Amino acid sequence: MESENRNTPLGPLMIDLKGTGVDPEERSWLQVPAVGGVILFTRNFRDLGQLGELVAEIHAARDSPLLVAVDHEGGRVQRFRGPFTELPPMRALGRLHDRNPGEALAAARAFGWLMAAELRAHGIDLSFAPVVDLDLGMAEVIGDRAQHPDAAVVSALSAGFSAGANAAGMAMTAKHFPTHAGAQADSHTALAVDDRVLDQLTDDLDPYRHLIAGGLEGIMVGHVIFPAVDPLPASLSPFWMREQLRDRLGFNGAVLSDDMSMAGAEVGGGCGQRILQSLEAGCDMVLLCNSPGEIPAAIEAVAGFRNASSASRLARLRGGARVPWKSLRESEQWRTARGLLDALATESG
Repeated sequence: MESENRNTPLGPLMIDLKGTGVDPEERSWLQVPAVGGVILFTRNFRDLGQLGELVAEIHAARDSPLLVAVDHEGGRVQRFRGPFTELPPMRALGRLHDRNPGEALAAARAFGWLMAAELRAHGIDLSFAPVVDLDLGMAEVIGDRAQHPDAAVVSALSAGFSAGANAAGMAMTAKHFPTHAGAQADSHTALAVDDRVLDQLTDDLDPYRHLIAGGLEGIMVGHVIFPAVDPLPASLSPFWMREQLRDRLGFNGAVLSDDMSMAGAEVGGGCGQRILQSLEAGCDMVLLCNSPGEIPAAIEAVAGFRNASSASRLARLRGGARVPWKSLRESEQWRTARGLLDALATESG
């Protein structure tokens, strides 16, 4: 199988792993052309040496390396802890902006750079960040992951964060398009609904407009349903991914789905069925997490799916140049960024 998949473009499926290594069954999955990436979780991290070996093993599964991603936003959504820097929740940036906008923008750039530089030092391509959902106080699952209620503030802070991450060799994936801010239910465990009409979502979409104009590389689409706009969750909807994101907002980067094992996506039918529906609706890569029993069926469902444009967009998510961990931690840039982040964390409590 391995020899048949040399220089294969990135496939449309991103899967996860059970532990701190790659077992034989998982290795066989990684060698299938339908698979294009791996998302890591806390269970996949023991120490820095093990993490580096794991990522190298994933990248080596094929001659054309797979993408390796992680949710490393800061606050309660940070999969790897010490010796990685403990990042504050992103709401801390918004609160600092209320007091001192200039300091907040500097902190946002340092936040993005340090987060990305530490991950890139271990070969990780992507962190699914920043969260650009507005802080409307409605979605508990978002909570302090959101930066601010004001779309202009979120736009500015997210642009600074993204610029910092780009400087460290990492593409950015803003989430959760079009927004999770107005849905009270958690799409991980329930059907998430936002009853607003399209005209009421203008502010929620503004950070995407701003970041797209600045060259945003990736967007993660969520499972929220907007029944006044479209009956399907955004992650299954041609209206949201093609008509709004591609045509109206002019986005030409990669579109990735949130985890297709989440309850919010179940209206699309069985796992394989909804994964294929998402891809046909305009998604470039679909995530399937915490459901190893579904992976063979998902691979089979997308085996015949081909999209040359998707493969090109996904290739642009690969990580750039990286600085070794020891050199990074000894650099003046790291010490300065760490000081800003430690102060931000202290202020946020």
